[in-house]
Amino acid sequence: MFITKKHISRRTILKGMGVGVALPVLDAMAPAATAFAKTEAGQSASKVRVVAMEMVHGAAGSTAIGQKKNLWAPAATGHDFDLSPTSLSPLEPFRNDLTIISNTDLRQAEAFTLPEIGGDHFRASAVFLTQSHPKQTEGNDVLAGTSFDQLYAQKFGQDTPIPSMQLSIENVDQAGGCTYGYSCIYTDTISWASPTQPLPMVRDPRAVFDSLFGVGATPAERAANLRTDKSILDWVSTQIAQLRKEIGASDKRRLNEYLDNVRELERRIQRVEARNASGETRAFPDAPIGVPDSFEEHVHIMMDLIAVAFAADVTRVFSFKLSRDASGRSYPESGVSTGFHNASHHGEREDRIVDFAKINKYHVGMLPYLLNKLKDTLDGEHTLLHNSLVLYGSPLADSNIHNHRRAPLFAVGHAGGRLKGGLHVKAADGTPMANPMLTMLHMLGRDDLQSFGDSTGELDLNSAAPATTTVDAAAKG
Repeated sequence: MFITKKHISRRTILKGMGVGVALPVLDAMAPAATAFAKTEAGQSASKVRVVAMEMVHGAAGSTAIGQKKNLWAPAATGHDFDLSPTSLSPLEPFRNDLTIISNTDLRQAEAFTLPEIGGDHFRASAVFLTQSHPKQTEGNDVLAGTSFDQLYAQKFGQDTPIPSMQLSIENVDQAGGCTYGYSCIYTDTISWASPTQPLPMVRDPRAVFDSLFGVGATPAERAANLRTDKSILDWVSTQIAQLRKEIGASDKRRLNEYLDNVRELERRIQRVEARNASGETRAFPDAPIGVPDSFEEHVHIMMDLIAVAFAADVTRVFSFKLSRDASGRSYPESGVSTGFHNASHHGEREDRIVDFAKINKYHVGMLPYLLNKLKDTLDGEHTLLHNSLVLYGSPLADSNIHNHRRAPLFAVGHAGGRLKGGLHVKAADGTPMANPMLTMLHMLGRDDLQSFGDSTGELDLNSAAPATTTVDAAAKG
């Protein structure tokens, strides 16, 4: 047989009216007799995907009682840790992919001046991914720092159709000042393109879906598509049929699985919209029509969107805000009916701290849904989970006293092989959370960054006996 160099471009997009469907990595994207790693498809597959997730209100394990009972971080450091007593126990199937980072602080979220005292809930989210102290203001002259996700997107998100996306579960559309002299902007986002440029977060799955599969579409075209009962895949069915004729059996299976996921995701969003438009009483009547009342359903749909976006390399960066500070939402599925904010102010009572740990466990229990999808999706020579870094944490620690010491943080995935996983790293007392974030930024290819936020150096995330490497003031600049 004559071997040619003809192949499908990694950037192939199936286009219809207001529709643009990117493709997953296929074997046909590698030119014949060419090492995959050197191809366009191989190079894009080697780029790490990043999800930075914030859950507000800290964790029960950050209390004195919670530390003794190991309600968040396990007792043992290193590799032989026991997750069973902790709120991280739902991650047991992924323990070899898990890096627990305990005992780090967010001093930048603390009050620096007397007028800032009491405002922890209203500045903390702006600190989580920036590790910078926000300016106290109720106006538009907000000031924080460039966030972790955007530092990665600025260098590695520019060669994808969408450099980054920002998702949220609760409403993030408040205007003006919230309280304690802070603009609501600080509670509305965790993603900052620059110290003065907060990025809006999207709560409606329909808006996210349209962004992913309607690149270049006009609002009129999107509206016309919604008025029909067609799937977006119906608009590109001819191109799909032609593509299937040109690829091998394994590629057909991979393509079919991807397209089935897209179609099922679209149907789920349509079912939510139909249910919310039926006239039935809604738990959140002011929410967009595409937003499910169920927390779990909403989170899972957003995670489906993340997974298909990563598979098609439409974007490599997501920030995901799972709640908002002072939220009164309850999570009865956790076994606790108390509202989230009230539950976090447990009065240091052991029974209420244990209840709060159940809510923490329920929240962490959302992650395996995404992790399984990433693990089951090939991305070149590895899986998406291998080529991803999923960061989860909170800028508060013991919310009962608005404390930011020993705050929750962990990562799942291997950052393309740079993060070993299967490890509990306990930092020395007083270590800024910015230190492990700086280490991860270096793992992600931002070696040009000498510091991040209030970092004092790096934290070894691949060693059972980690130590912080300090940098001098001149190196920090």
